[in-house]
Amino acid sequence: MKKADIKNLSAGDIQNKLAELKVDFNKLKLSHSISPIENPIQIKDLRRTIARLETELTNKQQ
Repeated sequence: MKKADIKNLSAGDIQNKLAELKVDFNKLKLSHSISPIENPIQIKDLRRTIARLETELTNKQQ
């Protein structure tokens, strides 16, 4: 998800997307620990997207 896409979301939308991505991230980490996934860079990208969303949510709440 790009920065421009995140800036266009409302605070509620960001919270919903954040909850979704955190669940996906946990599933991806678990499946990677059981057997290596094909593209482990997905984990890094997902973690960074979650951080971007959390940062934007903090900025919108101030």
